[in-house]
Amino acid sequence: QVQLVESGGGLVQPGGSLRLSCAASGRAFSLNTMGWYRQAPGKQRELVAAITAGGTTTYADSVKGRFTISRDNAKNTVYLTMNSLKPEDTAVYICNARGIAVPDLVETTFWGQGTQVTVSS
Repeated sequence: QVQLVESGGGLVQPGGSLRLSCAASGRAFSLNTMGWYRQAPGKQRELVAAITAGGTTTYADSVKGRFTISRDNAKNTVYLTMNSLKPEDTAVYICNARGIAVPDLVETTFWGQGTQVTVSS
């Protein structure tokens, strides 16, 4: 199996920056896509950003130009750099990955526990 552990969440003022990290660990695995979802109270979970093993990225319209997703395949880690943060960005940010973990040969979706990001003055 694959375990995803997030770090970097916390409290930041509007206009500030924060970088989230998600490290994957397991016996042996290959992750095609890694990304970040977020969920605020009373809101549905939404995809924030995703990146493939080849470096292709996608972003939610609400974060384009402010957030950047990146990936270090050697370290099995995905990052989310968040700039110009707004109070509307406050949510639990959840790491996501999709790939294959031995001994299974079928693609599986994995989820982290989530990390809280609060943007407030």
